[in-house]
Amino acid sequence: MNNTLNINYLETLPMSSIAKYAKGQPMDGVPFTGYPRAHPSEKNKLILVYDPLGAEPVALEFKLEDILFVDEVPSAVTESGEGVPMVKLWVRRGAVGMILEPFEVNEKTQVTGRVRAIKERILQSRNQAST
Repeated sequence: MNNTLNINYLETLPMSSIAKYAKGQPMDGVPFTGYPRAHPSEKNKLILVYDPLGAEPVALEFKLEDILFVDEVPSAVTESGEGVPMVKLWVRRGAVGMILEPFEVNEKTQVTGRVRAIKERILQSRNQAST
């Protein structure tokens, strides 16, 4: 199965939907960097495509009310030269987010191990970005 995530099916998220704080990064927030998209069915949520140009992009879902701050970061560029707007979202510590990951259905689907690997990859990348 091809695990690349088709990010074109989602609508662009208007950045004005997220409150931007002028006082800097909130102390009670946790940063996540990726490509923001409007949730296809729930207006009070957004999807952040983590590592959108990587081999295994992952969609993270957050409630808009849990986003404390947004930083614009340099856009990623595809091999064809197309820009992918990237942001760093500061999500309220303790908020509940969802990891949305496609998987192949077969008799021995190992969802738990896959989710653990995704969490570790996100945490490792986030820790490297903060150092």
